[in-house]
Amino acid sequence: MDSVVVFCGSSEGTNATYAEDAYALGKALAQQKITLVYGGAKIGIMGKVASGVLDHEGSVIGVIPQFLMKKEVFHPGLTELIITKDMHERKLKMHDLSQGIIMLPGGYGTLEEFFEMLTWAQLGLHQYPVAILNTDGFYDPLLDMLETMVEKGFVKRANVETLLVFQSIPDMLDSMRTYKPLPVPKWITKDQV
Repeated sequence: MDSVVVFCGSSEGTNATYAEDAYALGKALAQQKITLVYGGAKIGIMGKVASGVLDHEGSVIGVIPQFLMKKEVFHPGLTELIITKDMHERKLKMHDLSQGIIMLPGGYGTLEEFFEMLTWAQLGLHQYPVAILNTDGFYDPLLDMLETMVEKGFVKRANVETLLVFQSIPDMLDSMRTYKPLPVPKWITKDQV
């Protein structure tokens, strides 16, 4: 695993631990020579994870849509900045550049980006590890909702069990490195993937 995409908030939230963990994740990625792919912003915990990588001489690729460039929220010190025409192209580019997916605390955009990648994994469109860094139990209610989806017959247990959930950064990265994906669903042919 040479690169991971990290989805997280453009705000720092109400708990200082969110930003601290984001920075610590960035530091760990740099130390393990894993390139960070992320939304390109200098604000919120997005900026913290990028700074954690850059402050420890790691590599960061920012992917930002043109309309956000105009708002000047991009991080000025990135290794590489890719500008896309829109949000859809941004997600596809982030997927193409990464070999793993991590979600930190965030809002609507974080969930939307993460769940699209998780859905792609369920469909067999990629076989990357998908992980949540569950800082201070931030995603506990979401994990409860996933259990409800299983109980009510909308999500298979196996698909929930492929999701890696950790509060420890080293444990999460170790688990991502040894991840074994589910087989591609039988109803999807190799030509479709």
